[in-house]
Amino acid sequence: MDNYKTYIAGFMKVKDPFISEMEQFAEENHVPIMDSDGIEMFISLLRIQQPDNILEIGSAIGYSAIRIAGALPEVSIVTIERDTERYLKALDYIAESGYSERIAILEADALLTESDEIFDKTYDALFIDAAKGQYKRFFEKYAPSVKSGGVIYCDNMFMHGMVLHVDQDVPKRNRTMIRNLKVFTEWVMTHPDYETSLLPVGDGLLIAVKK
Repeated sequence: MDNYKTYIAGFMKVKDPFISEMEQFAEENHVPIMDSDGIEMFISLLRIQQPDNILEIGSAIGYSAIRIAGALPEVSIVTIERDTERYLKALDYIAESGYSERIAILEADALLTESDEIFDKTYDALFIDAAKGQYKRFFEKYAPSVKSGGVIYCDNMFMHGMVLHVDQDVPKRNRTMIRNLKVFTEWVMTHPDYETSLLPVGDGLLIAVKK
């Protein structure tokens, strides 16, 4: 598999230095962002879908929003981040990216906020990439804002392989989170209102198309 990745990488465009800087900052400061395989697949799916409006739960430093805005020149993004330090860093990066007019970032707890800036519109796509143990709550709260035919994307569905382990093989501090993630996965995969797929790319990408 590594040989195939190397082969594919040989056809990739040279990465924007600004994006490389963000990736380096994330690595050095232990900020979780999508890995290269995951973000490339996600952007490819968005190019196929061609959404006009996207809601993102979990901005971190703005990496995914900026990558999406760069790939889809007509898209508008609303993104939510509750960590003040990451929110402020995201503000700086978004301003530097030149996409401030298309990326609106809010500092808020996504499980508590009822901001009109979020809920006064509907979205073609919802991207959930926040606290993994709360995915079901995020989904239930924000899915009503997704249009019929829209798509809900969830990253980190494998949690670095921990979902494959039984409880005693998972660090104690992560056990509740992993149990909740497994419950969410089973719930959404069998939900009658969505056509759902789980792709083994990156750290696991779930795609739920709203009927």
